[in-house]
Amino acid sequence: MPPEDLNLPMPMMSDSARGSSGNPSRPADVDQLVRQGLRDLESQRQNLLREIDQLERRKERLAVEMRTSFAGSSQEIAVRVQGFKDYLVGSLQDLVTAAEELNLAPRAEPAPMPVALVAPVNPETTEPSDVPFAAQRFAQQRDRIHSLLDQYRTRPDYYGPPWQLRRTFEPIHAERALNWFFTQGGRGSIKSMGSRLQNVLVASATISCLHAIYNQRLCVLILATTPERLGEWRRWLQDCLGIARADFGTDRGVMLFEASEPMAQRAERLLDSGRIPFLIMDEAEEKVSLALLQYPLWLGFSPDPQNPSTDYDYY
Repeated sequence: MPPEDLNLPMPMMSDSARGSSGNPSRPADVDQLVRQGLRDLESQRQNLLREIDQLERRKERLAVEMRTSFAGSSQEIAVRVQGFKDYLVGSLQDLVTAAEELNLAPRAEPAPMPVALVAPVNPETTEPSDVPFAAQRFAQQRDRIHSLLDQYRTRPDYYGPPWQLRRTFEPIHAERALNWFFTQGGRGSIKSMGSRLQNVLVASATISCLHAIYNQRLCVLILATTPERLGEWRRWLQDCLGIARADFGTDRGVMLFEASEPMAQRAERLLDSGRIPFLIMDEAEEKVSLALLQYPLWLGFSPDPQNPSTDYDYY
C-alpha cells in the first residue's frame, strides 16, 4: 500500500515546545544586553558628573585669580583712585576757603618800582640792619665759611647729609660765593655763570653755608617767572643739596614763586615769625621789585656780557 494512502494522524506539537525548540536562549540575551546598556549609561553619567565637578572647581579657581590679579582688581583700583581724587579736590577747596577767611590785608606801602639787576650792590651804600645775618656777622663767620667752601672744592662728599653741597665745586664757583659773602655782605647780584645749572650750584653753596650757620631758621625763597624755570631750580637744588620734596613748602625749607609781590609778603611774614628769609632771583628776571631788595639777605644773577647764557632763551 502506498504511503499516501495511509490515513494516519500526525503528532501535534505544543506552543511551548515550538518556542523552546526554536530559540531557547533569546530572553536571557535581551536581558543581558539591557543590563549592559544600563551599565554603560551609568558609567557615562558618572564620567560626565566628574567632568562637571572638575569644571566647577576650575571656574572657582579662575574667579579667585581674577579677583586677585590686576585685571580683576582694576575696577577696585579705579574706584579707590576716584575716591582719592575726590578727597584731594575737597581738601584743596577747604584750603582755599580757609585762605579766603584769613585777614591778609597788606600794609600801606608805596607801589614798588621795578629795578634792573645789573651791577653788584655796594654794601657801603645799603642801610645797616639789626638782623643778625648782616655783613659784620659774616665777618665773624669768615673762617667757618672759608672752611666749608674749601671742603666743597677739595673734598666733595657726594653722599653727605641734606643741605650740604654734594656736587663738584670749582674755584670760580667759590670765588663768586666768597665775593657775595664778604664783599657784598650777603646782599647783591653776582655775574651769571652762563647757565642756570651753574648758577644753581653757586646758590646751593651759599645756601649750604647759611644753613650750617642758621640751621632750620633759614628759609630760601626762589623767584622765577615760569613753571619750567622753577621746575629746574627745584630739581637741581634737590640734586645739589640732597634735599627731598618734603623740604619744599610754604613756610619752611625752600619756597618757589612766580611773582615778586607774594614773595615779598612771604619774606615779611617769615621775618615777623623770627625766620631768616634768603631771596634768590633767577637770571631771567631782568627786573625785580624794589620791595625784594629791602631784606638783609638776597642774591640775584645778572647777565655777564663776556659769558652769555646758553639756556635762558628757550622759554
